Amino acid sequence: MASLSSMRTGLQTRLATITGLNAYDKAPGTVVVPAAFPMPGPIEFDETMGRGSDLYTFRVRLLVQRSTETYAQEDLDAYLAGSGSSSIKAAIEGDETLSGVADWTRVTGVPVYGDIEHNGISYLGADFIVEVNVDGT
Repeated sequence: MASLSSMRTGLQTRLATITGLNAYDKAPGTVVVPAAFPMPGPIEFDETMGRGSDLYTFRVRLLVQRSTETYAQEDLDAYLAGSGSSSIKAAIEGDETLSGVADWTRVTGVPVYGDIEHNGISYLGADFIVEVNVDGT
């Protein structure tokens, strides 16, 4: 069974394929923006019978600099695209196994877009919901 650490590292590896994006494997104390990092969320054990698989949900947080509101939104929008070289979704789903850690991985949506505070600093950002399905045995 894959560990949370190996899943976070797999997500960081996929995020690092985006040129110019600073990818972290966990929430850092200090970030260099633009930055993205995974945070574990709900975990559903025994998705299939008899410990067949577990479903881990991550929130991948994306933060960009608030130089000016217009430029910050344009920067953020490129990462929100469903495809393309800056797309968070395309980067993560470019290797759905996260280097062999997962059975499958998918980005399901972006429920948060706007002001996000991280360690007392306000950024423009978004949270992506990412599901990672792994063998439960």
